[in-house]
Amino acid sequence: MAPTKKNNHILVLVRHGESEWNRRNLFTGWHNPDLSEKGLIEALVAGRLLKAEGLTFDIAFTSRLKRAQRTLDIILSELGQSNIEIRYSEALNERHYGDLCGLNKDEARERWGEEQVQVWRRSYDIPPPGGESLKDTAERVLPYYEEEIWPELKAGKTVIVSAHGNSLRALIMTLEGLSAEEILEREFATGAPIIYRLSPDGTVIERKDLLPSRSLDAPPEDVV
Repeated sequence: MAPTKKNNHILVLVRHGESEWNRRNLFTGWHNPDLSEKGLIEALVAGRLLKAEGLTFDIAFTSRLKRAQRTLDIILSELGQSNIEIRYSEALNERHYGDLCGLNKDEARERWGEEQVQVWRRSYDIPPPGGESLKDTAERVLPYYEEEIWPELKAGKTVIVSAHGNSLRALIMTLEGLSAEEILEREFATGAPIIYRLSPDGTVIERKDLLPSRSLDAPPEDVV
């Protein structure tokens, strides 16, 4: 059975829709591209999936980056909830890729070698030059969750967080009790909400992944 509003402590996590830099295969980090056309559609579909679940939200959290904010705005608009409280924080920003930011992934491999780039991308605690590791990202995401997001959940509110692949990895690692190796193997589709029902102490009781059942190659008729 899908979680509904009557179950307290509902947390929805969603990775932003595809950005223009995702489309171009660039390391993005804290750079601020907007959603691509596909990303706009993904955000709309995410809103429709959540609407089909009967979910409404009491409060929303997102990063300081446009792609996550735009995804959240589209979802809330689809739910008819554009006026709820939204809190913005750099703590939820994507992992900072340092000197890799703005580079095509193939260009980065040519410059530093495929093995080194893979180490930066898939190790837990080795950052790229001038950037953050996933461990560094977790060290800002998790205190923010404990201090700002969890108190709202603990109070019985239904919460949505629109953020990024690695900031969400850091949070999911803690929620699900995953090891560094396990979380690095997890992939998160853009625009695909994850619904958690939590116990009063914050442990996960139920997880449900909402995945689009249709191709996103062609937009719905009302997308412009």
